[in-house]
Amino acid sequence: MKLYHYPLSGHAHRAALFLSLAGIDHELIEVDLAAGAHRQLAFLELNAFGEVPVLDDDGIIIADSLAILVYAARKVGPSHWLPTDPVVEANVQRWLSVAAGKIAYGACAARLITVFSAPFDPQEVIERAHATLVVMEQTLKDQRWIAGTDDPSIADIALYSYVERAPEGNVDISGYPRVLTWLRQVEALPGFTPFQRTRAGLES
Repeated sequence: MKLYHYPLSGHAHRAALFLSLAGIDHELIEVDLAAGAHRQLAFLELNAFGEVPVLDDDGIIIADSLAILVYAARKVGPSHWLPTDPVVEANVQRWLSVAAGKIAYGACAARLITVFSAPFDPQEVIERAHATLVVMEQTLKDQRWIAGTDDPSIADIALYSYVERAPEGNVDISGYPRVLTWLRQVEALPGFTPFQRTRAGLES
C-alpha cells in the first residue's frame, strides 16, 4: 500500500497511525501541499478534491481518512478495530461521524487557524471543540474506549490526532482527565506513531 500524506495533517496522521497500529505494510509518500502538489493533475486523478490522505492499494484508490480507516480495518479482517455486531458497529460509526463533523469544525478548525492561518472565528471553533470534549469526558466515565468496546476501535483512531494536538489551536485539554487518560492509552498501543508537533497556540 501507498499512503499519500502530509506530516502536519491530522487527517493524514489518523490514516498513517491506523496502518501502523494494524501492522499493515505501507509506504508513506509526502505530498508537498505548500508547493501546490495536491492541485496538480497527477494528484487530482487520485482525489478530485485535492486533499490528503489518499490510499493506493495496488491500484485500488481510497480517498478520505475515515474511508481509509474503514477500508483498512476490513482488509485486516474480523477484529476489534471494526466489530461486526450491528449495535457496536453503529456506535463506532457514530464516533466516526463526530470525527467528520464536530471534531473537524471544532478542534481541527481551531488548529487550522494557528498552523495554517485559516480564516475561521477562533472563539466559535474553540467553543465547539470544548463542547465535544465535554461529551467525550462524560462518555469515558464508565468505559475505557470511546465507542464502549473492550479494545480500541477505529473510532479511537479517528478522534486521536486532533484531540491530542488541540492545544496547538489554543484549546486547553488539561481540564479533561479522562480524555487525557484515553490519549495515553492510544499512545501505549503497539505500533503507535506520534503526530508531528508544531509550536503554535498553547504549544508556542
